[in-house]
Amino acid sequence: MKSVKSCSSDWPCAALPSADLRDRTTLKVGGTVEWLVEPKSPEELIAAVRFAREGGLSVRVLGGGANLLIVPENLSGCVISTDNLNRTFRSTDLEDGGELAGSDAPLSRVAPAPVSDDPRLVLWAGARLPGLVRTAYQLGLRGAELLSGVPGHVGGALAMNAGSREWGFWDQVERVWLLDPRSGEVSERAREDCSPSYRDGHLDGAIALACVLHFEPDDKALLKKEAEDYLRAKTAAQPVTKKSAGCVWKNPDPEQSDGRGAGKLVDDLGFTGLEVGDAMVSTQHGNFVLNNGAATGAEVLELIEEVERRVLAETGIQLAREVRQWGGPNGESPVLAPA
Repeated sequence: MKSVKSCSSDWPCAALPSADLRDRTTLKVGGTVEWLVEPKSPEELIAAVRFAREGGLSVRVLGGGANLLIVPENLSGCVISTDNLNRTFRSTDLEDGGELAGSDAPLSRVAPAPVSDDPRLVLWAGARLPGLVRTAYQLGLRGAELLSGVPGHVGGALAMNAGSREWGFWDQVERVWLLDPRSGEVSERAREDCSPSYRDGHLDGAIALACVLHFEPDDKALLKKEAEDYLRAKTAAQPVTKKSAGCVWKNPDPEQSDGRGAGKLVDDLGFTGLEVGDAMVSTQHGNFVLNNGAATGAEVLELIEEVERRVLAETGIQLAREVRQWGGPNGESPVLAPA
């Protein structure tokens, strides 16, 4: 077994030892990780996962850090960042059996067909959602405007099926390329081969590498206005400029909650403003926990658990978390655990 702990140059792409993750999350909470790996292409990401697998290192994948709570001050293993996989383009290489999402195509490559004849975009896992919204309305493509104001990367949107109760990112997916971290194999799947649901892309531990999204042609000016309207509405209703991990909880069954979403439920019960250390439930929207200074992951987790206990005691509703948790009690397992 090769050693992956000896030197950064052993990795098949850029790798930093003892890297700080705090500023790579929107909550600004976290600690260091043994290795932070930064591939620049899907192929480098695949090679990095295979290398970690051979070396017996656990693997986690970090997108925009917009829906993530890191509890411990130190993480073992490696975190693979998709920051350098920020690619959105149209490609002529989308025939069945073609190469991985046209991965050799530069950003400026444009298919010769008018966008009205081929209203699709190819995106790597690190493509930014705000950039996708802007690209879509500039091309006159309807389908991304509901993501206005949503941070993060495409890989996370695929894993979490970002969106609302009525609409999810997977509604636009035509096909996706996935890496099985245990076998190291890549598969291409059509949307109908997957089973996404509310706030869950059901990737079953697979790592999203790239996807093709389909849209409907529409008027550019109209789409731009709608995207701007959605952004204004979100900014008015949610603390989008504050340090948070986005919505903490999924909306409960409306029959149990009298049609109230998680934020409304927390607000109605008077739990907004509740604090643990520098962590606080937002007074603007009850489904957000803010870092009001130098909150730790443990403080944020304690506050989340306290709200869940109180909601359960008052209503009998067990809130289900939307936010992902690394480390700490009941934290999710790495996509690849050490052998």
